[in-house]
Parts: sequence; C-alpha cells; structure tokens
Amino acid sequence: MIAALVAVSMIAGCGNTIKSSAERVAFDGHVFRASAKQTAKRTQPAAFSVTVNGVSKSFDGAREAGRHEGIRFCIRNFGSSRIDWSVGPDTEQLQVENDKLTFVGRCQRP
Repeated sequence: MIAALVAVSMIAGCGNTIKSSAERVAFDGHVFRASAKQTAKRTQPAAFSVTVNGVSKSFDGAREAGRHEGIRFCIRNFGSSRIDWSVGPDTEQLQVENDKLTFVGRCQRP
C-alpha cells in the first residue's frame, strides 16, 4: 500500500515538471521571460503592457515572445487574439531598456 502511494506521488510530481517545461516556448532558439498585465483595470480593462526580458539573446526572438505573450493575455482575458498595438512587435523603432522590451496594446473583443 505504501509503495503504491509513493509511486503515485512520484508520477504526479513528474507530471508537474513536464507540464511546466511544456509551457515554455522558444523563439529564435531562446526561451524568454515575458509577462503581460493590465495597465488601466478600471477605466480601460482591455489595455495592457508586455515586458520581455533578455533581449540581448535575440532581438527578433524577444519581439516574437512579446507578440506571443500579448496574444495569450488577450485570449485568456477577452477570448480574442486580435490586438491593437500602440507599441508592438511590428513597430519600427523599438526601444530596449535594461535588456527589456516593453509593448503596449489593447485587446480587441471578438
């Protein structure tokens, strides 16, 4: 009985490790830390910003990681992948500060 519980615990632990590593997506061969958050929750709930760390690994990869994180944010919160970027991955002159890119956008409702 104890052996069965230990085996189930080990399998459950492995599943958590696999899930977290499966969620990691590489862009241009690198994994970037990116996060999205609402910027004006009360007045403009669809407005958000995305910060991507580690731009020095690959500028193009960081740009795509930011696009990906913005799309995930909008799908999760508003059910649509459409974004109106004010500063986004296709902006020509992106500013890099402290090895970070910051995008600003607004989720479009379906």
